[in-house]
Amino acid sequence: MAKTYTQLYAQIIFSPEGRQNLITERIKNDVYRYIGGIINNKSQKSMIINGMPDHLHILLGFSPDIALSDLVREVKVNSTNFINEKQLIAHGKKGLAPLHIVNLKYPK
Repeated sequence: MAKTYTQLYAQIIFSPEGRQNLITERIKNDVYRYIGGIINNKSQKSMIINGMPDHLHILLGFSPDIALSDLVREVKVNSTNFINEKQLIAHGKKGLAPLHIVNLKYPK
């Protein structure tokens, strides 16, 4: 029986509401690490997470066993809860929202 091998990659861009400059130097490493943990705990591969004060980029590898939309929702919900529980940004802000998702063909 033949084996199938699939490589799927996506770049996801998240931003605070209104693209405000809320991802400060003080919190960015904690947020990036937490988001990487969410992805890895879903048995997917966070490759690079980086960004600017008003947005962040996630490059990830994912399997066909999970819908990308479900993974994005998990990242959004859990990272927003983390930011709010730890009070990393001003009270009343809503956390992160996905701006753009790009499926990529990544070179081998």
